[in-house]
Amino acid sequence: MKPKFRAHVTAVTVLVVIGVSGLVLVDRILAQAAQKVAAAKPQTAGEYFKNVTTPLKELSVHDFLSSMGVISADLGLDCADCHTAAGTDNADWVVDTPRKKTARRMIEMVAGINRNNFGGAQAVTCFSCHHRNLRPASTIGLDALYGPPSEDKDAVVGAAPDAPSAEQVINKYIEALGGARRLADLRSFVATGKSVGYGGIGGSGTFQILAKAPDQRTALTEFKDHPERGDGIRAYNGRTGWIKAPRNLVKEHDAEGGELDGMRLDAQLAFPGQIRQVLKNLRSGAPETIGGKDFDVVQGTSSEGLLVTLYFNQDSGLLTRYVRYGKSPVGRIPTQFDFADYREVGGVKFPFKITFSWLDGKDAYQLNDVTTNVPIEPAKFERPRLTQP
Repeated sequence: MKPKFRAHVTAVTVLVVIGVSGLVLVDRILAQAAQKVAAAKPQTAGEYFKNVTTPLKELSVHDFLSSMGVISADLGLDCADCHTAAGTDNADWVVDTPRKKTARRMIEMVAGINRNNFGGAQAVTCFSCHHRNLRPASTIGLDALYGPPSEDKDAVVGAAPDAPSAEQVINKYIEALGGARRLADLRSFVATGKSVGYGGIGGSGTFQILAKAPDQRTALTEFKDHPERGDGIRAYNGRTGWIKAPRNLVKEHDAEGGELDGMRLDAQLAFPGQIRQVLKNLRSGAPETIGGKDFDVVQGTSSEGLLVTLYFNQDSGLLTRYVRYGKSPVGRIPTQFDFADYREVGGVKFPFKITFSWLDGKDAYQLNDVTTNVPIEPAKFERPRLTQP
């Protein structure tokens, strides 16, 4: 072989080897990237927990736990009624108790009824029959028949032609808070106070809300005198959220599914000036009386499809209650905020008393200070990174 030809062959061989090696390297990088994407994908309830076999297995972990709350509330039960030793350090969440087996059949039954009779729309839920009773009543009691009407209402607000329009109610709310211009100038705030708890439980802690427009919010509860209780955190950074609840079954986790959508909405509504952009299809319902006071009712949907109901005091025009509904195969998942004790800060009114209710608990907070348009470090909305050993 001539030297020039040999050199040419050698060069080609090297290029081929480099090319093949490059393809192998690219394939390896793509494979690793695919693994990282798969690893980053949130686990479903069926992947995270053992022995989840119903349609609930496709939910996010948080939405699955919230669905457990729906079942408990609709049937008037507690975790321990289905799960052995729940509420103790010896809880066994995997064992199939008789009531747990029955619950699985009922979940499948409800899914079948909606699929076969209502085109898959959620027309029937656990609450449709149980109404907080373990065994659905089959006959109405005469005292109930001739007594006060049931206070249970459908989550979807019906049309009310004689009620003020949603636009009128929202306009009154914006003016009551301080006006559109002042609300537009509100870019951030830090609110501090104390945790009051509920029913004598969960109080004696410090509470703080940090919020930055348009959609960042952190709510932090600390128990400095009782560190064994652990801190409670709900944070949303505009893209992702995370929850730390030391007394919950899953003590710390990324927010996913409906709860992530809800935390985004909470952050957005912390700045009421953007309420019309945040909520779509706003419509008014029939006024309601709560605690002896009259309220105008407005309902809409978030960009993620959450059903949202707002209750405005007819006298003051201020928002007193806000309920958002997540979705689950067994019924809507309600989360509720109640607001009171509005005070003016920098020309804008803020609620200094906040009550937060969900299917697994209820907390109340009393603020003592609100500071507006202050710089907030981005890290305040982020989940802390684990320290590498």
